[in-house]
Amino acid sequence: MNDVDRVNAALERALRLDDCPERLLAAMRHGVLGGGKRIRARLVYAAGRLAGASNTLLDRAAVAVELIHAYSLIHDDLPAMDDDDLRRGQPTVHVQFDEATAILAGDALQALAFEVLTHRSVDAETARRWVAILAKAAGPEGMVAGQTLDIAGEDRSLSLAEVEAIHRRKTGALLHASVAMGATAGELSDPEVAAADRFGAEIGLAFQIHDDVLDATTATEVLGKPQGSDQRQGKSTYVSALGLDVAKREAQRRFEDACGHLATFADRARELTDLAHLIVSRTH
Repeated sequence: MNDVDRVNAALERALRLDDCPERLLAAMRHGVLGGGKRIRARLVYAAGRLAGASNTLLDRAAVAVELIHAYSLIHDDLPAMDDDDLRRGQPTVHVQFDEATAILAGDALQALAFEVLTHRSVDAETARRWVAILAKAAGPEGMVAGQTLDIAGEDRSLSLAEVEAIHRRKTGALLHASVAMGATAGELSDPEVAAADRFGAEIGLAFQIHDDVLDATTATEVLGKPQGSDQRQGKSTYVSALGLDVAKREAQRRFEDACGHLATFADRARELTDLAHLIVSRTH
């Protein structure tokens, strides 16, 4: 079973909730199970296997990061945020259901992510590390901070440093956390964990720079979400700050920097290197 199928099966199990209101559960499932490349989960598995952790243990971290990611997308699409009506080629949750249900579905997924991490099958120290990593990445100094800065920067031209600060938090932080959760699940040495962490920080930024390029160049039918939405909402991006060609080169540079941090692992890090290449070469 490949990692995408594996995490999809684990997500399906996590969303078998006997005492959840039917409409809320349907909205949660719509937001989580409607497709996706599962890049974050795949980073968890690749970094975790590098560290010698079992797939069974890593399932918990992989599910948790995908639940947090899904919650963030549901809220990001809301009328008060980006007001998008299409996600992964399907109606967004607030369109398919209603705005209040979408808000509650996102809230529920965020809470469920931490419940998954603290399951009795995860030893207490691993669960503690994972909760700390994920909460930091998703919270007021991570993803939520990035969302806040992104909204505050609408309709004005941001400096490159400001754009990078948004990208590292809004998207990069959760990708970074995915690598960190995998890397701390096994027996890597402290220098090896640090090298994996530096990889995670750079590949998280490369992901969002490439996303900016795709938003500017790829049709809605391929993206699975509205093309050009950043420009319509007056958002500053790497493309608006640097131009398309330079933004493409910057994504490639960040990819190369990220992979450079894996040199200490040699061929043991092939899975992470291959994922990094996918991140900067994907078409949607």
